[in-house]
Amino acid sequence: MNVASRASQLLSSQSIGDLLNSDEAFLFDCDGVIWKGDTLIDGVPQTLDMLRSKGKKLVFVTNNSTKSRRQYANKFQSLGISVTEDEIFSSSFAAAMFLKVKNFPKDKKVYVIGGEGILEELELVGYTGLGGQVC
Repeated sequence: MNVASRASQLLSSQSIGDLLNSDEAFLFDCDGVIWKGDTLIDGVPQTLDMLRSKGKKLVFVTNNSTKSRRQYANKFQSLGISVTEDEIFSSSFAAAMFLKVKNFPKDKKVYVIGGEGILEELELVGYTGLGGQVC
């Protein structure tokens, strides 16, 4: 399917029902979808509760490397939403998993030019990260 042809549209009740019946997992970006800054977007808790009640798998994704999954789970908690670290896929986590999957030697150091979240995720999988925040 041509992704460009999938423009946003208002869903009818029938379309929502079809979506809920056909899809088992829902991926949500965090910034601008779940929250804006430190403010939860209206309707998010109710939507997530409804999806969970229907047994749907929820995954929260972000390309913001300033936080680890633990820190993101804490942010969700501070906004009144219960999310586990296993439900969060961040660029910090992706970077650490990339090195692990590629069998990068654990005795080698990794210099990070980026967010502190990368350093924490690297440490969790056994790497020594140096550097970090540059701003």
